[in-house]
Amino acid sequence: MSFNIAVAGKGGSGKTSVASLVIRYLMKNGAGPILAIDADPNANLGESLGLDIKQTVGLILDDFQRDKIKIPPGMTKEAYLEYKLNQAMVETKALDLLTMGRGEGPDCYCYPNLILRKFADTLAENYPYMVMDNEAGMEHLSRRTTQNVDELFIISDHSVKGVRTVARIRELVAELKLLVKRQSVLINLVPDGLDPLVAEEMKKWGIDAAATIPLDEEVYQYDLKLKPLLDLPDSSKAVRAVNDLMTKLLDGKGVK
Repeated sequence: MSFNIAVAGKGGSGKTSVASLVIRYLMKNGAGPILAIDADPNANLGESLGLDIKQTVGLILDDFQRDKIKIPPGMTKEAYLEYKLNQAMVETKALDLLTMGRGEGPDCYCYPNLILRKFADTLAENYPYMVMDNEAGMEHLSRRTTQNVDELFIISDHSVKGVRTVARIRELVAELKLLVKRQSVLINLVPDGLDPLVAEEMKKWGIDAAATIPLDEEVYQYDLKLKPLLDLPDSSKAVRAVNDLMTKLLDGKGVK
């Protein structure tokens, strides 16, 4: 059974970088093959992982809406769409990536999205670990696209606004009764320890951070130069923080 990890948080909090470092940890510790899903319409997880994205689910759904009357004889709509969705997969030896992307058409996607959820669930069964990088804010939660999650990482940058967003996300998870087994709050981009104002806001909302991730010049430089974060050295401050967190959280889950 797949262990599902989802990453959520406000825009600019470094969600994609954290998701990439989580994937780096899993790959370095022999947890593959791993399924990564970029559920952010502003898709950039592929760039952070050093993978070339040629097709997205959003564009495939657009094509399906326009061309569904051209379904080959003998194929059901469901089978045809699943066949097309497989074309969006980027496959490597230890890591496969599915990028949602953004659709361009005005049509209703109710039926295709139903098939997409089923497709993602079926895919996840073939991987020990799935890591989903979600869009900024809370839309994915309100649409219930993040469900059956073993570990939900809620990311805040080092700001009072970020902490308040974390509080709203936690409230929404409870309100919608989403199937999330565990939530862990991560404070990202911390320069030199938590600012007292950020710490005070966390106390106000009853938030305890599972980890603080330092502001890391190496991560910034890798992003600036479009170098895969998977290639960051073990000495990276952010890498060390995420590695320590993952070792603690996944102890006993079979990861070396």
